[in-house]
Amino acid sequence: MIQRRLLGPLSAALDESPAAALLGPRQVGKTTLALEVAGTRPAVYLDLESEADRAKLTEPELYLAQHENTLVILDEIQRTPHLFRSLRGLIDAGRRRGHGQGRFLVLGSASMDLLKQSSESLAGRIRYLELAPLDAGEVGRERVDTLWLRGGFPESLLAASDAASLRWRTDFIRTYLERDIPQLGPRIPAETLRRLWTMLAHQQGGLLNAAALARALAVDGKTVAAYLDLLVDLFLIRRLAPWHGNVRKRLVKSPKVYVRDSGLVHALLGVGDREGLLAHPVAGGSWEGLAIESLIAAAPSGTEAHFFRTAAGAEIDLLLKLPGHRKPWAVEIKRGLAPKVERGFQLACETVRPERRLVVYGGAERFPLANDVEAVSLVELCDEVAAA
Repeated sequence: MIQRRLLGPLSAALDESPAAALLGPRQVGKTTLALEVAGTRPAVYLDLESEADRAKLTEPELYLAQHENTLVILDEIQRTPHLFRSLRGLIDAGRRRGHGQGRFLVLGSASMDLLKQSSESLAGRIRYLELAPLDAGEVGRERVDTLWLRGGFPESLLAASDAASLRWRTDFIRTYLERDIPQLGPRIPAETLRRLWTMLAHQQGGLLNAAALARALAVDGKTVAAYLDLLVDLFLIRRLAPWHGNVRKRLVKSPKVYVRDSGLVHALLGVGDREGLLAHPVAGGSWEGLAIESLIAAAPSGTEAHFFRTAAGAEIDLLLKLPGHRKPWAVEIKRGLAPKVERGFQLACETVRPERRLVVYGGAERFPLANDVEAVSLVELCDEVAAA
């Protein structure tokens, strides 16, 4: 088992709060991580996609009250969102009897209903954590190339072959479109959503142009915005917001859009092996997306992530405003082994005045570049960000 970075924070959340919510896309490893935590304390696991386990909660207060001294893990909580009302009463009653922490761990594959229900019913009683696919800092330097091609879903990353990994991701996409999204309520044509998802993969890391996407899909702009919101809520798409500082420059105001898992990018585009990836126009954007997701996942809770771009072309791929740091870290992302500092990055740094200037590249060695810029590997920078 690959050690997940979130194990410590999840255990701490249960030690300090009555309830914790572990959110993330399907098949990302939420259940495995929850069961690992369960091995450290008395626990009961209920899979709410199982009719037998749902039947135990026909009278939830009666069943859950029997486990006041036990961590109760509720998997796929979005299937039974009404449970949040029961959890609130049980948590408050337990607090009065001195059982205030580590009562419930809820796992969810979508943020929409889950966050809505829990924010209404469990305000001040729950801590949220997001489990992303495996990132470069978790898999280590030896597996970064495989991670880039196959993505960070454990079944895909650890498949027996690239072909088996691609088949898994193709099935994953089909299942999401044909089963999981309809179960969550929105009635969206699966083929339309697949086309949008594929368009975003082709434009990986590009500025969002909702009007162009709407024309291509033959829908209106509000519909595209709703579809994008859905994919964001399912943890499948990231909208990276532009940085807006008090500078006398014309700044780009549109967000950049990324398919969050590089393996899904390649599956949507039919890229099945490393040679095909290196020859594909998406290679640069795909590597950039992997680096951004890995660094955001490694960053401490409360980190703000942005990009910076002026109308004149000065650009920083990623700005990380870390908790407790007055100025952000500026990160330029390069795929090659001989990175160079672009003039646009230098000009942008003169405007932003970041605390550190870093170039992530495809090699392993660390070395200085011009104007206080360091070249560093992705895995090493993930470790530094996590420790900041």
